[in-house]
Amino acid sequence: MTKLTTLAVSPRAKAGKGAARATRRAGLVPGVIYGNKQEPEIVAIDPRVIMKELYRGGVSSRVYNVAVEGGATSSVLIRDVQLHPVTDAPIHIDFQRVAAGHKIHVAVPVAVEGEAPGVKRGGVLNVVYHSVDVEVDPANIPEHFVADISGLDIHDTVRWTDLKGTEGTSLTGSQPSDLVIVSVAAPSVDEDAAEDAAAE
Repeated sequence: MTKLTTLAVSPRAKAGKGAARATRRAGLVPGVIYGNKQEPEIVAIDPRVIMKELYRGGVSSRVYNVAVEGGATSSVLIRDVQLHPVTDAPIHIDFQRVAAGHKIHVAVPVAVEGEAPGVKRGGVLNVVYHSVDVEVDPANIPEHFVADISGLDIHDTVRWTDLKGTEGTSLTGSQPSDLVIVSVAAPSVDEDAAEDAAAE
């Protein structure tokens, strides 16, 4: 596993809405660490730490070390960040403990690389999935999958089986193995121009 980013959190003594509000008044974000057949831990974290990770992107597929002040360190995924509906400031965060050897479901981003000849000819690039839900060992979560579009002409596609970096991962649920990730659609026709050309 690559070196993990460590997030420092502090324990909270009480659960509940009142305690959560008190945590926010203190300038921190309430959160919970759960999973891996252990008791949930209620914690608090600096909102600036959360925003820094959100700005990095790919936060839902990155494993972190969470170090609880005075307690244990756990490997976790950020499963949910609730944001204020007006200010977009984080108001709650959920961490899920993970363990090597126990596969988990994550959404891995798709990075599109290359220039499609079909786009140069007027086609329209259509990214159907910006991320793909997969099952993978937490020790081997890829930062992203790569969709190489350098060979795509109009009506061509990149499917799940064409992606690079999928080794050790498998699609979740009922997603088909020929899932279309990226396609190049035919250029749209200006109807007025087409009618004028037909009239001429």
